[in-house]
Amino acid sequence: MSRRIQILDTAAALFAERGFHGVSVHDIGAACGISGPAIYKHFAGKDAILTESLTSISERHVAEASERRSAHLDPGAALDALIAWHIDFALEHPALIVIQEREWTNLDPDGRDTVRRLQLVYIDIWVDVLRGLRDDLDAAQARAVVQATFGLLNSTPHSARISPQAMRDLLGPMARSALLSPAG
Repeated sequence: MSRRIQILDTAAALFAERGFHGVSVHDIGAACGISGPAIYKHFAGKDAILTESLTSISERHVAEASERRSAHLDPGAALDALIAWHIDFALEHPALIVIQEREWTNLDPDGRDTVRRLQLVYIDIWVDVLRGLRDDLDAAQARAVVQATFGLLNSTPHSARISPQAMRDLLGPMARSALLSPAG
């Protein structure tokens, strides 16, 4: 693992545990086994670490969702692939889910704009797939259903008290049902 990735991963864990303002560059450096000032060889500061953490995960979400949608001609299979990806990400990277929801206001305006733009692209990929399965939804309704499902999946850092596989087995059908069930 590169030093840069190590710093990002370590900082994400610390930000999730203590909050952005509860962590210093020296804390990040110490947790990485380097001095705090050595962080500046890789990042301009703590703000840049947060921005890159959230920008890079958003870029990764878009790339993975695009690939999964393209790999499946059948919208049901594409939806299952998207659900599996999002569940795996949430279970494997809970710190990033936590900092995404808690530290949004600490992003600089440019970082917020970039992350928001990427998130909207990610949502729209899901919306396109969902609308291929649900012609009863307009785009706004599909977006609401997708975002509500993300809320379910992104709750895992706060609710996962069973094994990761048991959580996958539980969340997959729940997400699929939430996305595909018509409103009552």
